[in-house]
Amino acid sequence: MVAGWGRTLTSCPTLAIMRYLGSEAVLELLSPRAAVEAIRKPLLEGFDPAEDPHRVKVGLTHGEMHLLPSSDGKYAGVKILGIQPPGSTEQVPLVQGSYLLMGGRTLTPELLLDAASLTRLRTPAVAVAGVLDLLRASSEPLEVAIYGTGVQGRAHAETLIDALQGIREVHCTFVSRTQPADLPWPSVAAGRAESDEIVGRAGLVITATSSPKPVVTSEQLLDDAIVLAVGAHTADTRELHEDVLRGAQVIVEDIAAAKREAGDVVQAIEAAAITGTDLISMRDVVRGDVELDPGRRVVFKTVGMPWEDLAVARAVAEGS
Repeated sequence: MVAGWGRTLTSCPTLAIMRYLGSEAVLELLSPRAAVEAIRKPLLEGFDPAEDPHRVKVGLTHGEMHLLPSSDGKYAGVKILGIQPPGSTEQVPLVQGSYLLMGGRTLTPELLLDAASLTRLRTPAVAVAGVLDLLRASSEPLEVAIYGTGVQGRAHAETLIDALQGIREVHCTFVSRTQPADLPWPSVAAGRAESDEIVGRAGLVITATSSPKPVVTSEQLLDDAIVLAVGAHTADTRELHEDVLRGAQVIVEDIAAAKREAGDVVQAIEAAAITGTDLISMRDVVRGDVELDPGRRVVFKTVGMPWEDLAVARAVAEGS
């Protein structure tokens, strides 16, 4: 008998061998469109993001560790991330990690997934899921302006195209200070008249940048534009000027989480552009409890929550 276990190893149920899915496997097993539906599913079934555990940040000798735990009854899971500190000279990605998926009752580890690919699927899936019904309400071609040519900017384009396939055409143009040669969509330089023209006619604007300061102002946008802000995830950073939120229908994943972590929301409240009572939960929009006005601007600010990673990880596991 192993001390402290209370029963012999031979009396334990047979433990499954934990599998590992790398980046390519994760992306092959779940399409962007399926990831969007995986995010919507628990909300439609009654899950309330307000009940989700908080993200835990642990300071380390060098950098931080972030833990994002969640459970849904059938599964439990945690995303474990290692974050390099500002100014790090280590020749590694800023964020690295893995996702551990366990049985919901046994808590037996079943699957280990590459966290980067999971996040690549999850982040745009959340953003698109929150406004999917509004996007699908029209059959007109959709002009999209995307700030940020990195992994997330590209993943948002892929997710939009997949989620709206057969419903409406999606035309993406990237706005960036750099013009990557491998970008498969047209791009324009930020801060130029051409980029202002692109953003000014876009029905959907996405900010997926690492900028700590606003990259979009209200005067650049159509009055009825949909804005998805996904880049900033701390209270002291933001991608949108507060005037973008003023008078808009502002959606967040969870109101309490947004007030803790969403700088675009926190700073807009501090500037009296909006109040906390103006915020609309994603759950209410997806379930149809709140109907959005297509004639007014919609802003959906996301920060990433543990339940979302679990929802996508579960969909990957059940498709593997």
